[in-house]
This record gives sequence, C-alpha cells and structure tokens, in this order.
Amino acid sequence: MRAITINNYGGAENLELTELPMPERRPGQVLVKTLAAGVNFIDTYQRAGIANYQKPLPLTLGLEGAGEVIESDNKQLTPGDVVAWPFAPASYAEYVTIDETKVVKVPENISPEIAAASMLQGMTAHYLVNDTFKITENTAALVHAGAGGVGLLLIQMIKQLGGQVIATASADEKRQLAIQHGADHAIDYKDFDKQINELTDDLGVDVVYDGIGQATYMQSLASLKKRGLLALFGASSGPVPLFDLQMLNSMGSLFITRPTLADYISTKTELQSRADDVFKAITNGMKVNIHKTYDLADASAAHKDIESRETSGKLILKPASDSQ
Repeated sequence: MRAITINNYGGAENLELTELPMPERRPGQVLVKTLAAGVNFIDTYQRAGIANYQKPLPLTLGLEGAGEVIESDNKQLTPGDVVAWPFAPASYAEYVTIDETKVVKVPENISPEIAAASMLQGMTAHYLVNDTFKITENTAALVHAGAGGVGLLLIQMIKQLGGQVIATASADEKRQLAIQHGADHAIDYKDFDKQINELTDDLGVDVVYDGIGQATYMQSLASLKKRGLLALFGASSGPVPLFDLQMLNSMGSLFITRPTLADYISTKTELQSRADDVFKAITNGMKVNIHKTYDLADASAAHKDIESRETSGKLILKPASDSQ
C-alpha cells in the first residue's frame, strides 16, 4: 500500500510516498481503507520534529481520517461501514488499523471527506464552546483565525448558542468569509486588542479562542473583560513562552487554560456523543469548508499550503483506494 513517511525531521520536502506492507489488524481493532485523511498543523509539527511532538523515525504521518471498514470482529462495525477518527497514527496511508474504541460511525448523509474534515476541528470547536467555556446568549467571544477550519466552525457554533462573535483574519477575503459564516465583526490583527475595546465599549470579551499562541497571546489577554478566559488551544505561531502568572491578577483576575481534544474525548462514550453532536450540526446546516483536496502523492504541497497561512477551511488528502 502507499503511505506518506518521513525518515528525517525537517521541511515539507521530507515527505516521501512510500510502499509499505499492509497493516496487520489485532483483536479489538478494525482494518479500514482510508477514503480521506485530514491535514492538520500537528502533522507539520511532527514532521518538523518540534519538541513535545517528536515521534520515532521512520514515521508515517497523519492522525485524522475517514474510511470504509474492511475487517472487524465487532458486530457494531461491519465491513462496508464508513467510520471516522480523530487520532489514529499513520493515517496518511491507503489502509490503517484503529482501535474499535477510537472510531465513530459516519451517517449515510455525510461524505467521507466531510466526516474527515470535521473530526479534529469539529470536535475541538464543540468542546471549546460547550465545556472549556460555556457559550450563552450573553457571551461575547473573540475567535482568532476566523477563516480557518476551527475558526469557521467556532463562529457557527457560537452563533447557534446565541453568543456574539468577533473574528480575526489576516486578509479582507478571509474576513468576509468569517462574516459570511456568522461573525458579527471581522477585524485584522493590528492592535486587535484596541479594536476589541472599541467594539465592546472598553468592556472586552468574555472568552478568547486562540489557536495561534506566541504571536497573539498577550493581546488576547488584553482583549478580555475582568475575569475573562483565554482558551489557548493551539500554537500555530509557536508556543507561548513562560510568563509571570501575576499578570493575570493585574490585568483583571483573568483565567487561562491550555486544553487539548484528547482530554475531552477520553472515553468511547464521550467521543461518540461529541461526534454525534457535530454530525447533527452538519445535517442541520453547519458548513464544513474544504479548502482543497490533494492526492496522497501531493502531501508535501498540502503541508506547504497549510504552513503558508493562505488557506481557509480544511485540507484533505485522498489516498488511492485500490492498491495494496
């Protein structure tokens, strides 16, 4: 079967299309033919060998995807079923083995591409607005990278729960996209904390959803109202450096959290429930934007594109489905 592997850490040029043996399924696992694999920033971190993300080499990349069950011992997961998953190592491959407890069934009305695109980003947005900070009709939220995959879903989920959304984006086209998905305001990153104060009559927002990290976290804190929360769920510009927690006091008794999806889907029940909610939202009209679909052999181009910050929405790899 074909797969995308790396033998050395580094740039996107290190991605190699490789022939590997078919994975061997163990008891408690399903063998899946991959129909769509999601491309995420965490994949680029693993490829680059960034601290805390390094995996042993050689490494087959990819974590997220959707596909057709080929082999299973589980009567609830039979051959032909379409399943999706947020965390299965080696998903940049034509076939993958996954623990039964780590996959969810995909409804027939949702395509494998949309299912793959909604696993990591959809469930991340879901836990952020329902659990990390419970959005209500009285909430004002700032969403960074509002035209990105998570950002567009966050905007829609916040509006569905009755909250107000200010989104940031780097270009006018992206800001218009955020508005089209429901954002009340869309602003650029220049002195965005001052723009937030102007838009909120110097009150600030209740919560900032920040997946950017190093480049934005200080202004994000400055955008919060007293006792507001910074939900730092990513680090696309680099990790936040160590800082004096006393600043949280002096800036208004602020809160900060660094959540991760794995802790919000730690049981099969929670994974299934969260995925069901996301699938239901899609069925009811929530848009999942797929920016571009690439052949598996073009994975390096997908990595270059996601790192360019010029994309909006999800990037998907489509492994060929017939070779073994």
